[in-house]
Amino acid sequence: MALQLGDTAPDFSQDSTEGVINFHEWLGDSWAILFSHPKDFTPVCTTELGEVARLKSEFDKRNTKAIGLSVDPIEDHHAWKGDIEETQGCGLNFPLLADADRSVSEKYGMIHPNANDTLTVRSVFVIDPKKKVRLTLTYPASAGRNFQEILRVLDSLQLTDNEKVATPVNWRQGDDVIIVPSLSNEEAAKLFPQGWDEKKPYLRMTKLNK
Repeated sequence: MALQLGDTAPDFSQDSTEGVINFHEWLGDSWAILFSHPKDFTPVCTTELGEVARLKSEFDKRNTKAIGLSVDPIEDHHAWKGDIEETQGCGLNFPLLADADRSVSEKYGMIHPNANDTLTVRSVFVIDPKKKVRLTLTYPASAGRNFQEILRVLDSLQLTDNEKVATPVNWRQGDDVIIVPSLSNEEAAKLFPQGWDEKKPYLRMTKLNK
């Protein structure tokens, strides 16, 4: 059965470009972005890994660790690192799992037989410090991922974990948010003294004064 939102992310021990990763221990009290690649030395993957490396400071701000995965062996990963730095202008600065036995891929449902029965698709899992799966995305092998969108959803998850709000379409940090419908106006007035714009009783927009 495929992993679903709220499930505990499976633990694993697997070799990587930074040594053996014991996943839950490595995660600690951080968030994680676990994302898979179909194959080493492929063009789309090379651009993605370079982009995630460039975004390291943005992930750090959000207490988030990035970890990649490919089913190719560790020797190929180390050889590929040079190509990534040469072509993308940024070297790999996060671990890349060498899942040659496909043990992690199988646990996370990263192999879709109707697409390819041996290679992983472009899966993304956002995992919180409680080891719960909070977001899943699956891209075809031909389409590179938008990591700005992944950062945006991470911002939303971290905000809505701590505030009684939801985030509207195309939301970005600093934009107005939605007061959750489960809060009465009386309860909302205590939490949002700045007030709100009530477009409908179930759609109350406010700006967080934080």
